Amino acid sequence: MKILFTGGSSFTGSWFIRELVRAGHEVVATFRMHPDGYADELRRNRVSLALEHCRAVFGCSFGDPEFVELARSENWDVFCHHAADVTNYKSESFDVAEALGNNTRNLDAVLAALKERCVEPPAIIVTGSVFENDEGAGSEGLPAFSPYGLSKAFTYQVFRYQARRAGLALGKFVIPNPFGPMEDPRFTAYLMKTWFAGKTASVNTPAYVRDNIHVSLLAKAYVNFVEQLRRSREAIVLRPSGYVESQGAFARRFAGEMSARLGMPCALDLRPQTDFPEPRVRIGTDLVADSMAGWDEVAAWDEIAEYYARLLGSTAK
Repeated sequence: MKILFTGGSSFTGSWFIRELVRAGHEVVATFRMHPDGYADELRRNRVSLALEHCRAVFGCSFGDPEFVELARSENWDVFCHHAADVTNYKSESFDVAEALGNNTRNLDAVLAALKERCVEPPAIIVTGSVFENDEGAGSEGLPAFSPYGLSKAFTYQVFRYQARRAGLALGKFVIPNPFGPMEDPRFTAYLMKTWFAGKTASVNTPAYVRDNIHVSLLAKAYVNFVEQLRRSREAIVLRPSGYVESQGAFARRFAGEMSARLGMPCALDLRPQTDFPEPRVRIGTDLVADSMAGWDEVAAWDEIAEYYARLLGSTAK
């Protein structure tokens, strides 16, 4: 298939591009700038990785006139809208309306352009988050975790409305908590950095039940989803699920896997949790590991250990 892809500089986006190409598909990815234009080294590295596999179009953002022309220029089989406005996404002051506007800018024109040269209408895939309101399974009535979560939910609803009017099949791929090589500096990255510094890692929220998934498994699930949507041409949603357990249990799992591979103590301090500003439970609903041919769980853990050994080995005590 020929696939138009946005959001390739993100952690999951760079993996999705690589796995789509490995499956035999042609990917054209848009980037706001060349690799050396990104401020942080991690994002520069992810873009460089993506460029090894895809054809890149630089200086192009979703909904801009240049993007509309790109959408019109070729016979696309699938459009994967993985990009999203994430500026200040952890803050309660995150601007939901502005993010929604950026995520859906000129959507009607984009969808019309995508159809223009296509023998068969392309399928559309939007990436969602398990932290949106009314997504996945969990507690407290499934509220949004944040204004950012709200913006993702609204983005999908706008796409759903416009895709139906345009007569296009729309799929939603809902991401839980991915982890692995090239990840952002969040939970597992913190654990590894702390252990390589010879310290004990503190887990302040061990009672939350979350859904952590190897990014390599998530990427294979994404490819299968893209192919399924193109074949079926029916509106579908996939909520991939990995390790469903408390964050304390996952931290112990992660520590055990890394200690066995790296020969480090990987010590943990699971702190008592009494504060629950987020819903206690939020997980995906579709187990995918058993259905992903070619995915090797042991190799996935090996890859994480090797990545951090290269990245942080010089800091080890």
